[in-house]
Amino acid sequence: MRLPESQVAVLNAASATDERTIEQLAEATDLKPETVTGAAFDLRDDGLVSVTETVEEDVELTDEGVEYAEDGLPEVRLYRAALDVGDGDSVPMGQVIGASSLGGPQVDIALSNFARKGYGHIDSGELAPDADADPDADEEAAALAALVAGDDVDDDVLDQLESRNLVVRRERTIRTITLTDEGVTALMEGVEAAETVDRLTPEMLTSGEWEDVEFTEYNVEADAPEVRGGKKHILRQTADRVKDVLVGMGFSEMEGPHADADFWINDCLFMPQDHPARTHWDRFALDVPPMEDIPEDLIDRVRDAHLNGVGEDGDGYHSPWSEDFARAIALRGHTTSLSMRYLSGHEVGELEPPQRYFSVEKVYRNDTLDPTHLLEFYQIEGWVMAEDLSVRDLMGTFEEFYSHFGITDIQFKPHYNPYTEPSFELFGRHPETGELIEIGNSGMFREEVLRPLGVECDVMAWGLALERLLMLMYGFDDIRDVHGTMCDLDLLRETEVLR
Repeated sequence: MRLPESQVAVLNAASATDERTIEQLAEATDLKPETVTGAAFDLRDDGLVSVTETVEEDVELTDEGVEYAEDGLPEVRLYRAALDVGDGDSVPMGQVIGASSLGGPQVDIALSNFARKGYGHIDSGELAPDADADPDADEEAAALAALVAGDDVDDDVLDQLESRNLVVRRERTIRTITLTDEGVTALMEGVEAAETVDRLTPEMLTSGEWEDVEFTEYNVEADAPEVRGGKKHILRQTADRVKDVLVGMGFSEMEGPHADADFWINDCLFMPQDHPARTHWDRFALDVPPMEDIPEDLIDRVRDAHLNGVGEDGDGYHSPWSEDFARAIALRGHTTSLSMRYLSGHEVGELEPPQRYFSVEKVYRNDTLDPTHLLEFYQIEGWVMAEDLSVRDLMGTFEEFYSHFGITDIQFKPHYNPYTEPSFELFGRHPETGELIEIGNSGMFREEVLRPLGVECDVMAWGLALERLLMLMYGFDDIRDVHGTMCDLDLLRETEVLR
C-alpha cells in the first residue's frame, strides 16, 4: 500500500492498544500538529485508524485571581482588619480600610462582598464585623488555593469566580488516535511512502512534469482551522446607515469635541447648574484646565437667561450661576453640545434658516449598567432650523426616518425637558418581546435656549439612541450583547446591517 509520507509516519507512530493524542504523534513524527490532524482524518476515512474526540475544560487564574490567591480576597482582608482594629465592635469605615492596606478598586470590591458573604454589615459609615463569621471557610478563597495547587473545584464556585473575573474557563477538543484492525493489517503487509505533490506549479506545466507526478488527494470534509478576517462592527455599520439616511433627507453632519465645557453641554441648554444631572454623581468631570475659548458676550447672555429668563415675561431659575463651573471640562452627556456650538455660530459661522444638521457620535453618562443602559453609547443628534415649525413637522420627520429601517410603529409621549417646550419621548415596540422601549427624546427648543444663541426662528431637535434602533431592527434584548466587555462575538460576526 502506498500512502502520502505524513500518513505513513502517523500510521507507524500510532498504536492499536494505546490511545495517543495529536500532540504525542506530532512529537513522535516531527510533524506539525495540524499536519498530523489532517493525516489522521485521511487515515480514518480509509478505515486505518479511529479518531476519538473529547472536550476538556481548562481553568486559568487571571492576574487579579493570582493576586488574591497570594494576598487573600479583599473582603477577607477587610474583615480581618475590622476585627483587629475594633476588637469586634463597630469601627469607622475609613479606619478599617486604612488598616487593611486595600486601595483603588479593591476597596469597592471588598465592601460589595463583605455583606454578601455575611462578614458583617455597614451602616452610616461604620463597619461592624460579625464575630461568628469564619473567613477560613470562605469557598472562593479555598477555590483559588485549590486551582493554584491544580485540584478540581466545584462548578458553582467556579461560576462565582468567573463572574468576578478571577478565572477564565476555556474548552478545548482533545483528539486521540488508535490503529484499527485494518490499520494493523496494512502495517504487517507493508506500507510505502508515496512521493506526492500537493500543488501544481507553473514550472510543472511548462516542463511537462505534471504528467508523471502523483498528486495528493484532498479531503474536503476534513476539519480545518477557522480563519476569520476583520469586519466592521455592526454598531458602526448601523451608524453609517443612519448617516446615509439623514444625508438623503437633506441633513449635514456636525463634528465636535468629546470633552467639552459644561457651558456648551448644559448651560446653553438652559439646564440649571444645580440640576441633579449636573452633579458629580451623573457626569464625568475631567481634572484639566477650564476652557477659555468661549465668547464673553455669549456667556453674558446665557448667564442672564439663567438668572432672569428671556423676554418681558421671562423668569430665570433664581439659583446661583458660576462661570467657573460653566468653563469646567467634562465628557459630554449628550451631543446637544454640538448643536449649541453650531446654532450659536461659534463652529461654522452664523447660520441662516432653513438649516438641517445631525451627528451620530458617542456620549458618556454615569448610569447603572442594565440591558438598555451603558456608560457610553451612541446618540443620533439632529435639529432643523426654519420658520413656523410645529410638533407635526417633528413627528413627520421621525416617521420618515424610522421608515427607512422598517420601523413604522412609533409612539409619542409628552415629556418635560428644561430646554424644549413642547417636548415628547419616542417609543418603539420590540419585535421579540412586544414591549415598548424608549428610543429617543425630542421637542422644540425654548426661547431661553435660542435667544441667547442669537437664533430668531424655530428649531426642532432630538436625541435618539443608536443602540436601541439596533434593538428594534434585530430583536436584541440586551445592548451589552453588541458592545462592551460582554458582547457576543458570534452575533457580531454573523449579523449584517440591512440595506
